[in-house]
Amino acid sequence: MRRFFYTINNDHNDGHANASHLTPLGSMPIGSDIELPDNIVHHWCRVLRANIGDQGILFDGFGGEYQVQLQAISKKHATVTLLAHISDDRNAPIISKIGLVMSRGDRMDYAIQKATELGATAIQLLSSHHGEVSLKPSQVDKKLHHWQQIAIAACEQCGLNRPPLILSPQPITQWLNTDTASLTVSDMPVSPTVVALSQDPYYQVLNHQADMRLQMSVPATGQPLMPETLLTVLKQELPYIELLIGPEGGLSNDECAQAEHNGFAPWQIGARVLRTETAPLVALATLHALSY
Repeated sequence: MRRFFYTINNDHNDGHANASHLTPLGSMPIGSDIELPDNIVHHWCRVLRANIGDQGILFDGFGGEYQVQLQAISKKHATVTLLAHISDDRNAPIISKIGLVMSRGDRMDYAIQKATELGATAIQLLSSHHGEVSLKPSQVDKKLHHWQQIAIAACEQCGLNRPPLILSPQPITQWLNTDTASLTVSDMPVSPTVVALSQDPYYQVLNHQADMRLQMSVPATGQPLMPETLLTVLKQELPYIELLIGPEGGLSNDECAQAEHNGFAPWQIGARVLRTETAPLVALATLHALSY
């Protein structure tokens, strides 16, 4: 059954990040008829040529998903009936925020897509001394929107009902020096597509100090393969882990020292040097395996 993200926020970069125009699905009773947003009408009814009576799944990121049936289709509009609510979000057993230094082109798309499939809660975009990408202010909104859509499309494919928040780029030195306890999620700029979603209670854990901070490290002689306390942290009911992933050229010595000063323990997985788009996937998969 086809799955579609039902965004309640303005889906365009018009500068009105708080311009909500649709109602969350959870506020409507089962049996309600609702009009689909343009992007779903285009994809489901025009591209996939759905017919009246066809069923699909809608999710809006606020928890669970809804089975729906197409009731009416016109040239520009379509209406569905809410048939049932399924509460399973298919979340990972870990809350995770990935500090990811941006890379070029398809490699960045790949990293975000696969990190989403592996259940990342948020991805903080970073620039660094050896990083390949440093966005101009005029580019930020467009790229942020693009990468959030990559994450949403991955959710539609894999069954995750709460998409990761893609957080607006900032220099790694600024992120490492940020006092997490003084922030709220609303202080973390996101795409207009998820601005209302970012204020949902589910994401408020991102306001708190992580239970553990890990820096994916280049293999080094004499360095422990895994921090001693990691397994203990993963035994908690819902641990919150922050991961720092550097660029292809690695973090600078100053950035590594700053990360260590701010509580990031070095973590090397195996004896090989992983690419920046591979490291978050290996790290998340390993954390999941260790947590079971």
